[in-house]
Amino acid sequence: MLPSLLARDIQQGLQQFLVTGFEPSDDFLHGLMQRFVEDKSGWLKGPYLQVGLPFTSGGAGRKFFKDFETEFPGFSHQEHAWQRLSSQHLADHTLVATGTGSGKTECFLYPVLDQARRFAQLIAATPAFAGLRVGLFVGGSVADPGQGMVMTPTGVITDRDTLRKNPPDILLTNYKMLDYLLLRPKDRKLWERNTPTTLRYLVVDELHTFDGAQGTDLALLLRRLRARLKIPAGHLVCAGTSATLGGSSDTAALRDYARQIFGASFGPESVITENRQSVGVFLEDAMVDFMFQSRPDLAAVLDSTRFKTPEDAVAGWFGLFFPDEAAPSDVKDTSWRVQLGD
Repeated sequence: MLPSLLARDIQQGLQQFLVTGFEPSDDFLHGLMQRFVEDKSGWLKGPYLQVGLPFTSGGAGRKFFKDFETEFPGFSHQEHAWQRLSSQHLADHTLVATGTGSGKTECFLYPVLDQARRFAQLIAATPAFAGLRVGLFVGGSVADPGQGMVMTPTGVITDRDTLRKNPPDILLTNYKMLDYLLLRPKDRKLWERNTPTTLRYLVVDELHTFDGAQGTDLALLLRRLRARLKIPAGHLVCAGTSATLGGSSDTAALRDYARQIFGASFGPESVITENRQSVGVFLEDAMVDFMFQSRPDLAAVLDSTRFKTPEDAVAGWFGLFFPDEAAPSDVKDTSWRVQLGD
């Protein structure tokens, strides 16, 4: 996939959509939308490409937790989150504000599983957690009879009667359905075995998306949940994931927002942001074989509008990037494409 060609295809598709759907039909205004879409300076920008440096690695590798190994070595910000949330340490409220692909889910997932293994044996796909039961209770169509009644290597429990009769160790839901689960008489069985200290972790993913009235609804819902289960003060550990703060070091607004949503206090140390390698660290072991030399006609040579397909572009640009290599006879050949990736 070549970003420049893909962006061009998207732009052309948008232009065609606007002209086809919104071009005025009367003589006086006809052509207005066509002139608008042809002026790309006003509404079509980009494509933009962001290349971020790698996240810094943690110090424990895959062995941060004493009872099991994680699937991959953790980043430093993940280990920081695990340190705050894990039952092996003093669990405390935490906000994870890191970028896309930074492993935000794993930041809270492993500590939650580590807590649940006290009453679960091991989980089917992960030897350290076999026997752990995870349920998904959301809106939409209900699974067919006999389906979704047990954990499988690829799915969680989705049968609602099963979840009511035998509540899961971990419940995945959304705030709309949680509202129903607290109100409907038929869902009382889901909560009847809960003692005030049963619920330990409350995690809200993509916390920043709950704004305005929706944020108020969520805040009141979480307070109702606490009251319904009679959770004592200081027992529930609240965690949230949010969009990255970028270069901002001021977390006061995010912490105050989380305080209003969860009804819990978040100190400055509760916000975990991403740590990336510096350019110097990233390049200190790199071997630079050659530099891409600029040339006067470079802009014209790299003009993607010259090519109709990505394959045409690869064939046209191959000699520019690999001057000492023989050009492929067929750029669509699978074996050659795999070799190019290597």
